[in-house]
Amino acid sequence: MSKGTPATLWLANNCVAFETRTYDYDPDSPRVGLQAAEALGEPPSRVLKTLLALVDGKPVCVILQSDRELSMKKVAATFGGKSASMMPVPDAERTSGYKVGGVSPFGQRKRLPTAIERSALTEPYVYLNGGQRGLQARLSPEDARKALAAIAADLVA
Repeated sequence: MSKGTPATLWLANNCVAFETRTYDYDPDSPRVGLQAAEALGEPPSRVLKTLLALVDGKPVCVILQSDRELSMKKVAATFGGKSASMMPVPDAERTSGYKVGGVSPFGQRKRLPTAIERSALTEPYVYLNGGQRGLQARLSPEDARKALAAIAADLVA
């Protein structure tokens, strides 16, 4: 497994302190984030998932704990829109440059407006996808928020 992904290179180039951890990715897992948390021996509140959505037809990136569900109404409001929906998988992969299960908020093909679930910022550290399936970057949630210029918001349903 390569640890030199666009995500890890982006973190290094932006002087963000992080460590990488690998785990055995299960492509058949119904909830990839929960499977990652279990494999890493971490609570799901520390293993964050990165989702791509559309707000009034425009792409955005949202980050929340792997055991939480996203509120599309709150996503739309966070980005000043009227409606939000999940981005179809092929579009998410094309937009981010990553395969689903390996989507990272870091080093995407095009930098998207990003929001992070406010309660995730209370954790001492979090894991975010490192840019490929089975690779996680461990870092401070506040460092992640700052590096991404992410909006801290209530995104959970």
